[in-house]
Amino acid sequence: MLSDPDLIAGVPAARLARLALREARRFAAARPHSHKTLEQGAAPFLGRVPMHWMKDWPMPFPLVVASAQGARLEDIDGFGIDDFCLGDTGSMFGHSPAPVAKAIRRQATRGLTYMLPTEDALEAGRLLTERFGAFRWQIATTATDANRFALRVARAVTGRRKVLVFNGCYHGTVDDAMVALDGGRTVNRPGLVGQVTDLSDVAVSVEFNDIAAVEAALAGGEIAAVLTEPVMTNSCMVLPQAGFHDGLRTLTRRYGALLIVDETHTISSGLGGYTRVHSLSPDMFVVGKCVAGGMPAAVWGVTDDVAARLETYDATRPPGHSGMGTTLSANPMQFACLRATLDKVMTAKAYAHMEKGARRLEAGLAAAIVRHGAPWHVVRVGARVEFVCAPGPLRNGTQAAAAHQPQLEGVIHTMLLNRGCLIAPFHNMMLVSPATKKAQIDRLIAAFDETLSELFA
Repeated sequence: MLSDPDLIAGVPAARLARLALREARRFAAARPHSHKTLEQGAAPFLGRVPMHWMKDWPMPFPLVVASAQGARLEDIDGFGIDDFCLGDTGSMFGHSPAPVAKAIRRQATRGLTYMLPTEDALEAGRLLTERFGAFRWQIATTATDANRFALRVARAVTGRRKVLVFNGCYHGTVDDAMVALDGGRTVNRPGLVGQVTDLSDVAVSVEFNDIAAVEAALAGGEIAAVLTEPVMTNSCMVLPQAGFHDGLRTLTRRYGALLIVDETHTISSGLGGYTRVHSLSPDMFVVGKCVAGGMPAAVWGVTDDVAARLETYDATRPPGHSGMGTTLSANPMQFACLRATLDKVMTAKAYAHMEKGARRLEAGLAAAIVRHGAPWHVVRVGARVEFVCAPGPLRNGTQAAAAHQPQLEGVIHTMLLNRGCLIAPFHNMMLVSPATKKAQIDRLIAAFDETLSELFA
């Protein structure tokens, strides 16, 4: 019988090593054109990829994509692939939704950027309120920018320095969120490139679902805002426990901090995001990635109360650069795509299809896990499904980090891709889009079942 060190989440380490080598060779042998094209054309890029995280896929080298439509990709070697990664949520509503593609063609002949509003912008504002609630909106290019700007406003109107974030959180590359818990202390996350400042001067980290720790941090009176996802999504997905969000709302009001909800991943929850589906009431709301159908765009909104407080603050602020905004943010192409997405793509009908498919995927993956006796579990938030290579449910970021098994997950991802299914590279996330067909879901379930049959043979 194998001892625990010989097992990785229930899988014999020696078997995993053999499968890793076999599947990597299979992937490389099937894609000579992609490999040759990368070898010949990647040299001008730092790290030989246009963005460093393209190297983080577990395959021997990245796919070179020829085209994408709906929930399918085709690479330059001619392989059609069922896409459940969907740009890690950026294309959650499918690749090139027809209304968005039409809006791009229409706006392309009218100018791409000119720092002035359009009729599309004004209509998008109305649609944002209709979809997400009565906030006063601003537009950014990424959710990272939106979170950064929201934190500036929170500090301005509260007069406080610090932000509370949860251990293991995801809020883009906002410095304030790049902290972790180490022995109960807030520290800089390991691995930050060129980090020269101590981020604990401006941030406090506590565990998700630990409402007592939240209150202890807020009671000191230094916290300007709590910045949170409704569900932890950065590693292995962690759901909020009963009463956690009510507790956050109660405590932030009691201690005078603002509550910022970042829905960049949990927009999968349903129409209006987790906030609307579960009747949350944040002071500020952020969403990015898929909100404009794949066009780089994000939005952030504040309540009337925060808007009034910001106006009062602005009246006392000396003239000068606000530190908020970028030249290409709120450009007319963003607004054309935002309007088309909110009006024609992000619909109740679309979400109903996504939810139904995700339930089917969740059930199929869970059944395969039980069938093969894997000590794993499946978790779902709306259209977003993840398998976790550990027992569950998970309670916080520390547990999520411990459940993450990069070596095992990398082999699973490559095995699934060799069987025609692409999932997100950084964790085991899968999305069901309005374009995803039942046959694609069943193919993914079958590929997962086959993968587990080899891992647990």
